[in-house]
Amino acid sequence: MALLTCKNLCVNYDNFKAISDISFSIDKGEYVCIVGENGSGKSTLIKTIAGLIKQKSGEIILDKSISNRIGYLPQQTVVQRDFPASVYEVVLSGCLNSKGLFPFYRKKDRKIADENISKLGIKHLKHKCYRELSGGQQQRVLLARALCATKELLILDEPVSGLDPLVTSEMYSIIRKLNKENNITIIMVSHDINSALENADKILHLDNTLLFFGTPDEYIKSEIGLKFIGGKRND
Repeated sequence: MALLTCKNLCVNYDNFKAISDISFSIDKGEYVCIVGENGSGKSTLIKTIAGLIKQKSGEIILDKSISNRIGYLPQQTVVQRDFPASVYEVVLSGCLNSKGLFPFYRKKDRKIADENISKLGIKHLKHKCYRELSGGQQQRVLLARALCATKELLILDEPVSGLDPLVTSEMYSIIRKLNKENNITIIMVSHDINSALENADKILHLDNTLLFFGTPDEYIKSEIGLKFIGGKRND
């Protein structure tokens, strides 16, 4: 059974159709990159999957194993970069989604936060103030926070935006490792077509509706893939 299925999904902003008639399924452990031009509905789609936006019509069907356990890493805002909390506090807050009726952090929440801090290689930053960190360090912290919410599905919205090439490469390696070694399903919005073709199991191309969904090899040979890649790909 698929981990996630979208059926005829439509989302409107006022009278504007942000995304329309989108259908696809993602299996457990798959790495899916969502590509397309600016304004094509990529962020809208993942926010709808994450439950942050209500669809106008259509269905999102989640396997019962992840019904309330999705890790979401949005694009950072200037305000978020200046958040006055410790690294540990930021990471620990990722446990809030799974707390249910418990109003306080429990011992197991703190254990999960410590495990993910270690997993992301930021143990030495645990007591540092988040806003004093570099962009790459902040992204590691936010990824650790997202992992506190899930062991099944991570949804990432351009997680390397604004990072330098070395840090970008490190982030891609971390995400790939989480997918391959921890079997975490990845859905990632990306403008980096080279990385998408190299790392993803599936490419999902949007232009307010679904233009393509398939493997990188199939995408490279498709009409939309050939048109979109054009001079963007560096062999």
